[in-house]
Amino acid sequence: MDLGLKGKKAIVTGATKGICRALVEILAQEGCDIAFCARSQDDVDATAEALKGYGTRIVGGTANVKDVEGYQKWLTEAAEELGGCDIFVPGVSAGGGMEGEKSWYRAFEIDLMGVVRGFDALFPFLKASGNASVVFISTTAAVETFIAPMPYNAIKASLITYAKQLSQAHAKRGIRLNVVSPGPILIEGGSWDQIRQNDEAFFNSILAQQPDGRMGEADEVARTIAFLASDAASWVTGTNLIVDGGFTKRVQF
Repeated sequence: MDLGLKGKKAIVTGATKGICRALVEILAQEGCDIAFCARSQDDVDATAEALKGYGTRIVGGTANVKDVEGYQKWLTEAAEELGGCDIFVPGVSAGGGMEGEKSWYRAFEIDLMGVVRGFDALFPFLKASGNASVVFISTTAAVETFIAPMPYNAIKASLITYAKQLSQAHAKRGIRLNVVSPGPILIEGGSWDQIRQNDEAFFNSILAQQPDGRMGEADEVARTIAFLASDAASWVTGTNLIVDGGFTKRVQF
């Protein structure tokens, strides 16, 4: 099946590690021109070099979503350099944490406002595309209770509502908005990898809840995002797609 991604212009944040690193690889393979950012220049350079072999235009840059002016400036300049923006995937996250208000402010600033500000900055380009797709990344911890009350779970849940509202407001402008909510994903150096090393008993208790006995991989989520971002999903908008290998037990109507 042709996803219809060739020639699309995609902007992905936090794309040098994990799910979004896998995503930019897939998008480049499919023929997308890509702009991506992260905080580390070394990581940006290494990712850009790896993607050049696919023969599409690659624009890498450094940006910190907490630096509002700098972040939005980078997004605008990236879209201008690409010649537009058809796909936007904001992938930066503060991760979990239970440090009181500190964790709440960090999750709010990065996981929520990083997405809001990113969409606002790119809205003129997405509107001009006439056939744009935006995919937010939430988590299964946003759709059912998980571990303990924490800001990450609640803030990620807000993205699901916000995406639905945006999808209704901007469908007439040719902008689709969807959410992908991964379950536990095992990524080298990522949160579950760290838990495996530091709390093996807890890691194994979560692993035991996976129907097929393993955690997901970054590229399994990335392929789902690529599908939602593509023309193959042209009639899909306002959806929260769970990608968890059956980890969650709720029935989704």
